[in-house]
Amino acid sequence: MSQTLFYLMPNSSNTQQPAQLTALEQVFMFACELAQQAFVNQQWVYIHCTDQEQAYAIDELLWQFEPSFFVPHNLKGEGLTGGAPVEIGFDKLGPNKNRQVLINLADQVPQFAVNFGQIIDFVANDDSHKAVARDRYRQYRTLGVALTTQDLSNTTN
Repeated sequence: MSQTLFYLMPNSSNTQQPAQLTALEQVFMFACELAQQAFVNQQWVYIHCTDQEQAYAIDELLWQFEPSFFVPHNLKGEGLTGGAPVEIGFDKLGPNKNRQVLINLADQVPQFAVNFGQIIDFVANDDSHKAVARDRYRQYRTLGVALTTQDLSNTTN
């Protein structure tokens, strides 16, 4: 059975991130950090984006990591035949090969989500994104996915 962990993002004023990050940019940075952690733990990740523009933005964020924290990644359809440990895509078909972790950045739950053991999703800290996240939460529940949440505003760095 698939399990989804929703991260409840803190108010940007409560984080050590630069204050100029929007709620969505904060989600993107944290998603990239989680992809890096999964890579270190030898898990293969698929980052699902809303569209090509968002996929390119995530690709660019991963390239900006310090060299010691480099995350081997590629956009779906690029790179080696076997793919990199982290694949970024936005189509309805999902990853090119089986992966353990889905990081969902799209507004909707992709139909292929149930093919993953672990799904990571986010509740950005602004009202419009919270409403969209509530819809995704209901979509996962309809699919029979186990749901948990983690409030990041209650954690210390």
